[in-house]
Amino acid sequence: MVVTYEKAGKVRVITLDRAEARNAVSHEVSAELEAHLDTFESDDSAWVAILAANGPVFSAGADLKSVSSGKGIETEKGGFAGLVRYPRTKPLIAAVDGAALAGGLEIVLACDLVVASSTARFGIPEVKRSLIAGAGGLFRLPASIARNVAMELALTGDPISAERAFALGLVNELVEPGTVVDAALELAARITVNAPVAVRESRKVVLESQGVADAEGWQITKDHFRVVVKTEDFREGPLAFVEKRDPVWKGR
Repeated sequence: MVVTYEKAGKVRVITLDRAEARNAVSHEVSAELEAHLDTFESDDSAWVAILAANGPVFSAGADLKSVSSGKGIETEKGGFAGLVRYPRTKPLIAAVDGAALAGGLEIVLACDLVVASSTARFGIPEVKRSLIAGAGGLFRLPASIARNVAMELALTGDPISAERAFALGLVNELVEPGTVVDAALELAARITVNAPVAVRESRKVVLESQGVADAEGWQITKDHFRVVVKTEDFREGPLAFVEKRDPVWKGR
């Protein structure tokens, strides 16, 4: 097993476990990560997931040995790493300790939130080998940071520090080395106190409304609000407020 899956209350921790290979994405990594995402998505008791990695490197990207052997590192549903095109509906937090380079950064960009340690580095160095970042980095990066800075990373291939990534807004929280999973669990706990359907629909609005005109943004918001209104939790929220107690969410 090269990707592990652990339960922590309403949170699931998915961990890349190929430290000896700098957590490079092999055929096995992609298949196992996608399988764990399937489990996460189908489990009503799982509300948020964290993607972490063992060892000093978060991920160095594609495993070239796997590629050269003819074993694919993309899955039909999830694409590279079984993740970058995966049709998720629930929040995923990247917990980055060490370098996230090439496909490693593209894995991070496929997540919703990022917690990183001061040892993290982020980059898409593909141009240094006459390649391009083909797993979403070239369009997701400028959606996360200023376009000219994204252009700098894409054209120079040079990485940036965790501190700069935090200042640019690529990273949500900057923490000490060795504490990223704990910090990600704390961030996840701040999410899981909320109504899960409302969280999922809010996430969808943020993603679907990027770059659209206001009129379309209003319609997207209205469509997803209709989903929330139909839930039992929609009634539970105001009732708990009136009764001065914590809400008990059912996720439906």
